[in-house]
Amino acid sequence: MGGARTRRMPRAVREQQMLDAAVRTFGRRGYMAASMDEIAELAGVSKPLVYLYLNSKEDLFTACIRREADALTRAVRAGVRPDLPADRRLWDGLLAFFAHTGEHPDAWSVLHLQARTHGEPFAAEVAAMRTEIVAFVTGLVVVAAREAHSDPDLPEDEVAGLAEALVGAAESLAAWANATPGVTARQAAATLMNFAWAGLGDLMRGNRWTPPPEAPQGRGEPRA
Repeated sequence: MGGARTRRMPRAVREQQMLDAAVRTFGRRGYMAASMDEIAELAGVSKPLVYLYLNSKEDLFTACIRREADALTRAVRAGVRPDLPADRRLWDGLLAFFAHTGEHPDAWSVLHLQARTHGEPFAAEVAAMRTEIVAFVTGLVVVAAREAHSDPDLPEDEVAGLAEALVGAAESLAAWANATPGVTARQAAATLMNFAWAGLGDLMRGNRWTPPPEAPQGRGEPRA
């Protein structure tokens, strides 16, 4: 009799192994430069098996985007406790964001760089994730306004704009933090809190910065 048969790995486990290898390869080499041969070798499987499980390079990349977008969104939501004050909720959300992007730099490269620059189907997947995070941050800003005022005077479009600005700043800061040795998640989160919350705190208390009046038509315009 021959030796004992090797136990087959469950499909779901094998697929995650392939996705792990693909995220690492796409994140470090870029979508165009990454090859299915390299991904298969890193995953310890044959290239035909990768195609059997995930159909094509495009489908594999899309699966990577969806998995990593879901993981990032869940990490941010899980980091926020609704029973804490508004500034602490924002801090915890930012800390969770920077911790996750710092611990998974290849995944962040896939989401922040690769997916956005290689065609609409990929960019649309990331846009869906971003919309969900912006909506979550919008909710945090609304709650903060309600805590500061019994009848908050923050227009809906202003709240949405603040959330967009905050998420955009976090994305840029995460890319910088991952490229700068020694920057921790706490440092990145503290930087953004110091930049954003001081202004948000004044806004919640009704202390707004008011732009100067617009110049009358034909006056105050730069000369050619």
